[in-house]
Amino acid sequence: MVFQRNSTKASPKRNSTSLRYLLDLDSRNNFSTNLFLSKNPEKQYQQHLISEDEEILNLISICSSTYTFTNPLESPSHQDFKRLKLMQLLSIIKTKKIQLSDEILPLLFKMVSSNLFRDLPAPPNNSSVLNYILPEEDENIFATPAASWPHLQTVYQILLLLVTHQEPASLRKYIDQSFLLNLLSTFQSEDPRERESLKNVFHRIYSTFTFYRAFMRKAMSDVFLQYIFETMDNQRHSGIGDLLEIWGSIINGFAVPLKDEHKLCLKKMFIPLHKHKCMQVYHKQLSYCISQFVQKEPALIEDIIKGVLRYWPVSNIQKEVLMIGEVEELVENIDPEIYKKLALPLWTQIAKCLNSCNSQVAERALYLWNNEQFVNMASQAREKVFPIIVKCMEKNLKSHWSNSVRQSTENVKGLLEESEPFLYSKCLLQLESQESATQQEEMRRKEKWGKIAEQAENINQNSITSSLHPLMNALHL
Repeated sequence: MVFQRNSTKASPKRNSTSLRYLLDLDSRNNFSTNLFLSKNPEKQYQQHLISEDEEILNLISICSSTYTFTNPLESPSHQDFKRLKLMQLLSIIKTKKIQLSDEILPLLFKMVSSNLFRDLPAPPNNSSVLNYILPEEDENIFATPAASWPHLQTVYQILLLLVTHQEPASLRKYIDQSFLLNLLSTFQSEDPRERESLKNVFHRIYSTFTFYRAFMRKAMSDVFLQYIFETMDNQRHSGIGDLLEIWGSIINGFAVPLKDEHKLCLKKMFIPLHKHKCMQVYHKQLSYCISQFVQKEPALIEDIIKGVLRYWPVSNIQKEVLMIGEVEELVENIDPEIYKKLALPLWTQIAKCLNSCNSQVAERALYLWNNEQFVNMASQAREKVFPIIVKCMEKNLKSHWSNSVRQSTENVKGLLEESEPFLYSKCLLQLESQESATQQEEMRRKEKWGKIAEQAENINQNSITSSLHPLMNALHL
């Protein structure tokens, strides 16, 4: 009995001791480990880096899978899972303050390339883009959002972080010429959000990777030249405006005086961009680039205005309205001596716009007289300009179908008569004498043609009579 009672009490005591022993043993092991790591901080930091690199590699592997977002067999849950992993990878790279290892960078750029460089749908032939001027707030009216944007957005943010925070020398083997050309081709995306991200990345590469600047300028120029000379008028390149924005900042950084290659870009690339039917889509960015060239070297304005007049549209109303505004801005900064050379061809073209059958074009040309600087420049070559202007005014007042155009013409005529009454009267008399001479010449021309017609009729009658004589003689016989 005593043995049983003592054994019953001893059993829980042994169990309690065993449990305490195990806990103490585990505590001593953890303490010794922490003590070892605390005494070896480099070892602890290396283990942390190894675990972090393994986590990054695991995330890169997951994010390398791509989805079309149009295939019904694709799992939405898998797509959401990848999006979360992309955000996690972005967070790690953002907080990582050291350079990424050579083990991570190749796989990371391979993941970026597999997500960004994909087959893009062919741009539609949007003939409707030619039918009206795009308001500034609706400039992306023809945009087609990318279905994969939830993934692409984070990938672009990762790429921008890499370009910004990593040393260019360490990325040179990954961001090579092939990578840059692939980035350029992606500017054809119909999604304006993607093009905005591309623009930021491409411009950052241009400013940071100085050893690629010449190649990047040439590559962008090739895109423009292909668009100018090989693209059909009813086709468009969605990224022309974005590339022009990049070029605007590049031109702004050009040293003065401009190099010959930069002037050649203006003559062979920027000026010919005016000829495309879809110019109104990127005209704002193109005008900014042109103005940057003028600010850098004002003497170039002569070639610019001649080029704009060369590519002046014949039947595109929207382009005419935009180009009248562009010429107005250019003339405001022109040197008076250069203006005197260009006054005659410039006002000859404006005169055609003043007499345009389209009221929008005619009214926009008449609106030039609200610009005081433009009027002052016109008065500097009044002897050449006024005969052309007076002729246009009188023609509009006599025969233009639009009441608003006639009223605006009447207002401009009043301004001209008030500023230069003698010269206007002189030009009006010259115009009347020219019209009188033209009418007399027209009458003489009609008289000559009447005499020619009369002579032809007599000759025909004589030939008919002579041909009938043998027949009549045969009948009499």
